[in-house]
Amino acid sequence: MRPREVLGQAARLASSGLLLQVLFRLITFVLNAFILRFLSKEIVGIVNVRLTLLYSTTIFLAREAFRRACLSGSTQRDWSQTLNLLWLTVPLGVFWSVFLGWAWLQLLAVPDPDVIPHYGTGVVLFGFSAVVELLGEPFWVLAQAHMFVKLKVIAESLSVILKSVLTAFLVLCLPHWGLYIFSLAQLFYTAVLVLCYVIYFTKLLGSPESAKQQVLPVSSMTDMLPSITRSRAFVNWEEAKLTWSFFKQSFLKQILTEGERYVMTFLNVLNFGDQGVYDIVNNLGSLVARLIFQPIEESFYIFFAKVLEREKDATLQKEEDVAVAAAVLESLLKLALLTGLTISVFGFAYSQLALDIYGGAMLSSGSGPVLLRAYCLYVLLLAINGVAECFTFAAMSKEEVDRYNFTMLALSSSFLLLAYLLTHWCGSVGFILANCFNMGIRITHSLCFIHHYYRKSPHKPLAGLFLSPVLLGAFALSGGITAVSEVFLCCEWGWPAMLLHVAVGALCLGATLGTAFLTETKLIHFLRTQLGVSRLTDKTT
Repeated sequence: MRPREVLGQAARLASSGLLLQVLFRLITFVLNAFILRFLSKEIVGIVNVRLTLLYSTTIFLAREAFRRACLSGSTQRDWSQTLNLLWLTVPLGVFWSVFLGWAWLQLLAVPDPDVIPHYGTGVVLFGFSAVVELLGEPFWVLAQAHMFVKLKVIAESLSVILKSVLTAFLVLCLPHWGLYIFSLAQLFYTAVLVLCYVIYFTKLLGSPESAKQQVLPVSSMTDMLPSITRSRAFVNWEEAKLTWSFFKQSFLKQILTEGERYVMTFLNVLNFGDQGVYDIVNNLGSLVARLIFQPIEESFYIFFAKVLEREKDATLQKEEDVAVAAAVLESLLKLALLTGLTISVFGFAYSQLALDIYGGAMLSSGSGPVLLRAYCLYVLLLAINGVAECFTFAAMSKEEVDRYNFTMLALSSSFLLLAYLLTHWCGSVGFILANCFNMGIRITHSLCFIHHYYRKSPHKPLAGLFLSPVLLGAFALSGGITAVSEVFLCCEWGWPAMLLHVAVGALCLGATLGTAFLTETKLIHFLRTQLGVSRLTDKTT
């Protein structure tokens, strides 16, 4: 497949996923805002921090390395060996679920059963839900490798919506169930998610059109199961070695990704109520990252991994591949910078209003607004890092991945220490400041790799990190105007004043985006081209 065809598929996957996720996340956003009105900060802290950390840690350690290794390279491979490797995530998930479940029950402080009942059952069911989700891993990787548009987004979004609906129903009808509510909802979520993939592939593989077109490297559902033959090894050992390299890295990356929750959980620097407020703000602040940056990062990681060859720098690869990859990387960096800067500038003046609308006084008073303003700055770093790392991990050789593990080890250690110290110094906002520091180090590493990768070629993708002075001036002016508007119009003067504050922000945002449209013509051309290709492909499929 030619690089531009792969680019078209990646753009189609990202844009379709983006639109669907915005729709589904909006529905989930409204449901969660409704549910929050009926919960205490303490139960939010237990569910969203401690139990969700158990689930996410099990999932991450069991599958992240397998995903990255099995999505690297071409789709032309022995898929029976790849699927065998992916099924190993299930026993690995069982191990991590049992081990971490024991730690959560025996090593951590158990909450007061009168305030938060059924904690032990919650630990068991959250761990079990992680294992259930891993049953769908071979289907997920096969769908991603062949760029099945909308399947991933619809499956995940439908599962989240149904989970939120079930949670809202149980909270209203059976509030005395406590953690039973969230445990059952989590198990329901993973079951629906896996069933979506199983049903889709069952119908696809059973259709005559699929057999004729040979869309997939498997012809029946039994081909998706583990298989042992004497003619070849059970797994591809090169993929297995790459998986081990990514596993060592993923273990450290998980500490960086969920580091603040580990510090909260194991060092007890915040009570359950403060943990609940921090987690709500964290989820609200990362909403844009999940909606926009994650689909782009996942889709274009596949693009870079297919277009570029590991073990080779830019001068040893096809000129067309290198040129297309450089142009895409430059445009993605520019898009990430503009999106992150927009969120940082406008988020500062609208954090308190957003929290008041979403969760009422429980969030908009106290430390909530300060946390969200700090998180808006963090989103800017998240945006740049996501794009830079998706290229870096796709282009790194196995040896470079192993060397990067040592860097991640140093970052993990420094993050935990810094988060602990900053939290004692400035409260829960210290977690966000520590994340900003470590994200800055990761961005620096990725940018150095990109610069070194293209140093002998005429392409300069890092030019995407520079904006025109006119656009920077527009951002600065908009930030000043909206900050003054917040002082005089938000949030104690009633709804008319708040609506006027929103109108001021809308005008400033429109002026800023208009300036970007006039000054960043190269990025606009890229978006028009790729979105046009994705729409055309959607109409023909």
